[in-house]
Amino acid sequence: MKQQLSFPKLGIDLEIPRIAFSIGPIDIYWYGIIIAVGFALALIYAMSRVKKFGLDGDRVIDVVLGAVVGGIVGARLYYVLFTWDEYKNDLLSIFDTRKGGMAIYGGIIGAFLVGALMCKLRKVKFLPLCDLAAGGFFIGQAIGRWGNFVNVEAFGGNTSLPWGMTSDTISRYLLSHESELTKIGMTIDVNAPVHPTFLYESLWCVIGFFVLQAVLKHRRFDGEGLLFYVLWYGAGRFVIEGLRTDSLMIGALRVSQMFALLCCIASAVIWILVRSKIRRVGDPEYMKLYVDTEEGKSVVAGTYYPKLKEEAAARKAQKALLKEKKNAKEEPVQEKVQEAGEELPHPQTEEAVGDAAQASEEAVSPQEEPLSEEEPRQESDSQKKDSQE
Repeated sequence: MKQQLSFPKLGIDLEIPRIAFSIGPIDIYWYGIIIAVGFALALIYAMSRVKKFGLDGDRVIDVVLGAVVGGIVGARLYYVLFTWDEYKNDLLSIFDTRKGGMAIYGGIIGAFLVGALMCKLRKVKFLPLCDLAAGGFFIGQAIGRWGNFVNVEAFGGNTSLPWGMTSDTISRYLLSHESELTKIGMTIDVNAPVHPTFLYESLWCVIGFFVLQAVLKHRRFDGEGLLFYVLWYGAGRFVIEGLRTDSLMIGALRVSQMFALLCCIASAVIWILVRSKIRRVGDPEYMKLYVDTEEGKSVVAGTYYPKLKEEAAARKAQKALLKEKKNAKEEPVQEKVQEAGEELPHPQTEEAVGDAAQASEEAVSPQEEPLSEEEPRQESDSQKKDSQE
């Protein structure tokens, strides 16, 4: 399956295959390969710099793998949520991602949520990892956008610029969505070239990656790299999204464009406020980078997590010892109760209980025999005699 793509003013005509190769009945698409390459390079970058952020490589990989799963699920759910009409009659198609249909903001949200959970489980500091991941995000997105190129998607409206592109796929899409695009103020000519917005975003991320390296060299607090990423990417996405013809919409609003603007403003405000507070405090220990703390240094040295394991083992042993002592104290008491229980009768009925109680009383205080009727009378006569004397 190949698609024709042309850049008329540059005199370039391309045939782009969507399927790279097949394994039996399974087709392997270029889209998936490109995404995988982007992920691999992002991971290589992160692993090469992990110690500069005071992190442990093995644990970071665990977090990254979890975040990738969260990112894939989040990207797909975000896209499906805002294009529900396309999937409501065929729910199984939700799981078919080979043809695209992934939203980058959903991917970022999913990756951050699952990544935060994994950081807690694996005892990895979240903000330093976010600074490290920012560079990986730029790499992954810069490469991943070329998957849109292969699929001939994520393009913009008409343009007269030299790098405008066109194809039968683009023309058919514009024709089928012309009325919708006209409603949001776009003038559409189905035969004219369009903006290669995937290329704009890819180049924007490449530039952002190199600017980020300068920011990280002068990083003053953990999370600063993350704030730069959100600010840079949000600013670029706000502009680029305004050119696209496949935006997810709520009414007349482009969801990704509005979200990009809010993220851009929020990150700029937070960055300014934190930097200002650091200057006001004037204490080099205030919001010290994690890599410069004793804990961060011990992580890099490889002594932090073994120490945690030793402490956990010691606490477990102490807990077991306390439990053993408690059981040892309870055993004599239980034995005495058991012995007492063996000596006492085991009545089966209320009548037996009553008989046992009566027998017990007789054994302790035997009852005297009752006096005959004559004995009281004799005693009375003697008493009278004594009184007369």
